[in-house]
Amino acid sequence: MTAQPRPYLTETEYLERERVSTIKHEYYAGELFAMSGASEAHNLIASSVNASIYAQIRGRGCRIYPSDMRIKIVKTGLYTYPDITIVCGTPEFTDMTKRDTLLNPTIILEILSPSTERYDRGVKFQNYRTIETLKEYILIAQNKHHIERYTRYEENTWILTDAVGIDSIITLESIQCALALADVYELVDLPPESPSEDRT
Repeated sequence: MTAQPRPYLTETEYLERERVSTIKHEYYAGELFAMSGASEAHNLIASSVNASIYAQIRGRGCRIYPSDMRIKIVKTGLYTYPDITIVCGTPEFTDMTKRDTLLNPTIILEILSPSTERYDRGVKFQNYRTIETLKEYILIAQNKHHIERYTRYEENTWILTDAVGIDSIITLESIQCALALADVYELVDLPPESPSEDRT
């Protein structure tokens, strides 16, 4: 049996549907992609990161948005919902009345899960790198104490910094904030760490 082609949606049709939908969808090249729900660990980490960053940037003209804030990547046409988005300066939206689709993130943070990690590290990051205002991309593991920070130094150059272990701290240089892993993973029940393969 021949599979039926998916109906093509324009950006306008996507936004009309998305604004009344109970489920969040990414949009790319006329197609919708439903987004899955988050685990307890994911939600705890997101709450802790939001609280920690907000306490440090309050009063400095920066805004922190949770995962309900949609962004549009102008150069590729992808609409998506980062786990956390930070904007310093004046936020720009596709519609300045509705203000629900952001164009100029300063930092994007994604909390990794088994179902999204490959996408977050690969195609999604390729799309994010085309955002001219983006200065840092943060990947937060939810199964171990590990945060990765990718910092833009030149147009096509990103530098990786790792923070590993509960006692580590990583600095978000573009907004002069620090994330202590002890705070990020507070109350998160992590699985036991597996012995490394090179142990005898």
